[in-house]
Amino acid sequence: MNQVAVFASAGLPAVSSLKTTLGNLKVDVGSTGTVILKMDKTGAWVYGADQDEVEDGSEWAINPFSFVHGYIAWGTAEVLGEKLTGVAQPLPELDEAPKGAAKGWEMQVGMSLRCVSGDDKGMEVRYTTTSVGGKKAVQAIALAIAEQVNKDESKPVPVVTLKKDHYQHKSYGKIYTPVLNVVRFVSMETEAEAPAEAPAAGRRRRAA
Repeated sequence: MNQVAVFASAGLPAVSSLKTTLGNLKVDVGSTGTVILKMDKTGAWVYGADQDEVEDGSEWAINPFSFVHGYIAWGTAEVLGEKLTGVAQPLPELDEAPKGAAKGWEMQVGMSLRCVSGDDKGMEVRYTTTSVGGKKAVQAIALAIAEQVNKDESKPVPVVTLKKDHYQHKSYGKIYTPVLNVVRFVSMETEAEAPAEAPAAGRRRRAA
């Protein structure tokens, strides 16, 4: 059975602090990964500059200390400004939005994940979102962690699969929303066991 270490806990706050820290995360409201994870308009989870699809059925551990909130300012196709801080801290103060920002400053939340099974095992990614559906998904995970810590502080790390849902918008048609499906909780120090069988379907690269 494949195994991979989850997160080193050295230098992190006490797990008990998650009870209040994550419980305060709001929908109206980032992380250390250098590879960007997102859901595209077709409902596919993709990552990196080449927009590779996440392997179907792969499992990802969420670092419970990586939740952030703040603001981002987008231009036509690039980030013009970003202000993020840990959710235990107040939202960053805002100045005037960068010139060219289409929507000014937008509220953003996020977190870091580490793949624990499949072809991408060991990869760390950053997921941040400004969408209503994305913020709700992040909040749901944060609250799930807070509830888990109340029950068992020894296993605060959720291992999830990346899924999707959708709704019908009267103007834009089918809109996909992210779903982070919790498979189990594991500890910070030990290892997360990957499934004995490989995922049924692999990933593919998105067309440019």
